[in-house]
Amino acid sequence: MSTALAEKYLRVERLPHIWCRGCGHGIVLGALVRAMDEVGLDLDRTVVVSGIGCASRAAGYLNCDGLHTTHGRALAFATGVKLARPELRVIVIAGDGDLAAIGGNHFIHAARRNLDLTCICFNNQVYGMTSGQHSPTSPRLSLAPTAPYGHLEREFDLCELARAVGAGYVARAAAYNPRAMTRLLVRALDLRGFSFVEVLSQCPTYFGRRNRLGGAVDMLKWQKEHTVDVARAREMDPAELEGKVVTGELHRAEYPEYTAAYAELVSRVKGETGR
Repeated sequence: MSTALAEKYLRVERLPHIWCRGCGHGIVLGALVRAMDEVGLDLDRTVVVSGIGCASRAAGYLNCDGLHTTHGRALAFATGVKLARPELRVIVIAGDGDLAAIGGNHFIHAARRNLDLTCICFNNQVYGMTSGQHSPTSPRLSLAPTAPYGHLEREFDLCELARAVGAGYVARAAAYNPRAMTRLLVRALDLRGFSFVEVLSQCPTYFGRRNRLGGAVDMLKWQKEHTVDVARAREMDPAELEGKVVTGELHRAEYPEYTAAYAELVSRVKGETGR
């Protein structure tokens, strides 16, 4: 990222950031900044909302209005902001535990309503801020302080969930490829409706170390070797896709946007009642 871009979009006085060495969250933040610049977001009319966790710290570095809310409730607060001030651009930053566990119900209904929000999940597959406990996206049989003999639950596919409940845009990116990530974030920001981008972000400090995946470079190489673009995935059979993670634009559709529909309803009711 250039110095000019950093000074425009980041609170540089708060740098260096607090993330661990090798964490992928800085890569995600950099891609988001480049995407914001490409679509020409007005920082005075942009609000970034986050919950609790490693990912949530990203909101504090962005040079626009922000809300650092309670655990799992970022989308609930963002819903209130968007309904009160529909002209604002609202971006939600969440971790996988924050979004998929305690915040799961808010995620379902924000997507179902197709609220004009851009939701970005920094998925490092653990609760990194509290020492690496397993999260809903932790791979089955992976190790964590709360699963010392292996995590038995299947991991949550957040992109499949978002698509199933009605999100207008769904995509998945990986930290090893920030250029592709930036392109997907640009498309998400351009959409009027609920857009969701999941980003695979490495956590060498907790997830990588406990699961013997090596350092940050090793984990980025793993991402490169185990992800496959959606266009290529369509040409592969199930056996070839076994153990792979599909990335790219997974879903795009036009649905009625909730805040616009709500404003129309209010206008109609006022006209009928004369109030």
